[in-house]
Amino acid sequence: MGSRFLHNRTAVITVSIVLLIGLIGICAPIVAPNDPYETDILNKFADYSLQYPLGTDQLGRCVLSRMIYGIRPTLGLALLTMLGTIGLGALLGIMAGYFRGVVEEVIMRVVDVMLSFPSQIMVFAVVALLGVSVQNVIIANVFIKWAWYARMIRTGVMQYRDRNFVRFSRCVGMPERFVLFRHLLPSITSDLAVLASLDVGWAIINISTLSFLGLGVQAPTPEWGAMLNEAKEVLASNPTQMIAPGIAIVALVCCFNLMGDALRDVLDPKEVEA
Repeated sequence: MGSRFLHNRTAVITVSIVLLIGLIGICAPIVAPNDPYETDILNKFADYSLQYPLGTDQLGRCVLSRMIYGIRPTLGLALLTMLGTIGLGALLGIMAGYFRGVVEEVIMRVVDVMLSFPSQIMVFAVVALLGVSVQNVIIANVFIKWAWYARMIRTGVMQYRDRNFVRFSRCVGMPERFVLFRHLLPSITSDLAVLASLDVGWAIINISTLSFLGLGVQAPTPEWGAMLNEAKEVLASNPTQMIAPGIAIVALVCCFNLMGDALRDVLDPKEVEA
């Protein structure tokens, strides 16, 4: 698999970009040229310069420094959302696809109910019910999105549960836990990798949207969606302030989407050849 990964240029580039962005976010206090919270109202809307490579915002804060510090909440919250969504969706999807019967009926009926509601509206409803906070944003995203992944993973499990190697393990008396974790889970690894990559992109958009609407990360914490929320207040006087966070969100989401497709090619080359 290592050689296939190295020969897949898209996988190498996208994974490298994501790791680089994550490293920059972790090292934000070292990399950022200025304090992202330091205000200088007399220096607002400053042009690009060596001191302020992306200029300053309406409060005179360094836009580049806020972009760098914004990696932490933007990418970190998206990763936490992905782990919760994939974890819950994988657990219930594997149970529904493997055990079938009553277990499958109960889980899939709940999935059908969850998928019958518009996801974005349900996210707003959950956040409004629980209150505006970062923790509630993550809970809302996991609560709404797990059903879609449970259905996708259940389909993948059903493709492998009747394969010969699974039947052989049952015949020789292997416990269900062995079959699930040694056979079925590795078989759907490529599906989980693709879904996880796509889920991070979706989570970035959703968290940024909630922050843009004032329901997510709150000011003055630097987060890309919150930066767009602040920039829209001065759209008439300084429209360029929206460019940096807007491009960053689009580029990072596209990178995760391309990474998901590339990882699918690396982890399951037979499916691509077919």
